Amino acid sequence: MAGAESPNQSSEIRKDGINDRWVIFSPARSRRPSDFKSKSNPNPNNQSECPFCKGHEHECAPEIFRIPADSTSDWRIRVIQNLYPALNRDLHFQNRNHEGSSHGDVSVSGFGFHDVVIESPVHSVHLIDLSPAEVGDVLLAFKARIDQLRMNDSIKYVQVFKNHGASAGASMSHSHSQMIALPIVPTTVSARLNSMKEYYEQTGNCSLCDIRVDDLIIHDSTHFKSVVPFAATFPFEIWIIPRDHSTYFHDLDSEKAVDLGGLLKFMLLKMSSQLNNPPFNFMIHTSPFQVDPSYLPCCHWFLQIVPQLSGVGGFELGTGCYINPVFPEDAAKILREVKVPDQK
Repeated sequence: MAGAESPNQSSEIRKDGINDRWVIFSPARSRRPSDFKSKSNPNPNNQSECPFCKGHEHECAPEIFRIPADSTSDWRIRVIQNLYPALNRDLHFQNRNHEGSSHGDVSVSGFGFHDVVIESPVHSVHLIDLSPAEVGDVLLAFKARIDQLRMNDSIKYVQVFKNHGASAGASMSHSHSQMIALPIVPTTVSARLNSMKEYYEQTGNCSLCDIRVDDLIIHDSTHFKSVVPFAATFPFEIWIIPRDHSTYFHDLDSEKAVDLGGLLKFMLLKMSSQLNNPPFNFMIHTSPFQVDPSYLPCCHWFLQIVPQLSGVGGFELGTGCYINPVFPEDAAKILREVKVPDQK
């Protein structure tokens, strides 16, 4: 394949076999991928007004737990309720029938949990500034909260996500992540699981375990590998995938959490260095709690990182088919070659 700098590189349409969708790669729509740089300020908030900072705990919604558990002013991580939740934890889950609807419309009560994970007590410290072990502790906080949420029989799926930067959806610049626990399984999650199962039925293998394309690999750690997916939806999108088959994120243990923390930090450093600290989102794609046992051999969790470098237009909204100006092989090569300081 010709380099991304080649003006004669042809467009290509690829099928994302994990998420069952098509992506158009159109290098003519961009400059060289090595020229991509973020121009936005990802951290607009005023530190003096931040309720997430140490000493302002009373300004937040109720706390769920903190790390260390017996800490007072010396906490390192806090998990709290979201002050402006998308769902209401005090409602009872129930279906609501709509008489006269002939379109398959369904409504359920807005029950669920919406939590915030404050990753550091210090406003200026971001995830990228933490050590691998400290990032691992944040990941273990996700796991601990998921373990609590999955005890509720009405909860079917938990989405862990991080919005970094205003244009990525962050309303607070203090480093934090969020978790939303749902009483339903989102359509995109069902589509991903069904696509993985179809691949398994055809090959006898897990589709993520089968990724072996060397020119898409960015870096390997002991327990994880980071890649640019074959049909990346977004420029410089990164997936971090467990090397051994694993259905659920909440099966993560302490050793693997530190390993994943190091690789996540390393990828964020590379992305920040190459793209000028862009706004980004990351999402942990795990499996529903009550998944049919037949899905266990083919469902494999992964962490997706998406730098916010381009908007979504009418074509994408109308078709669900995205246009990516950077070929995955070129993005992976650039990210492999980015030099970053040694991790601490």
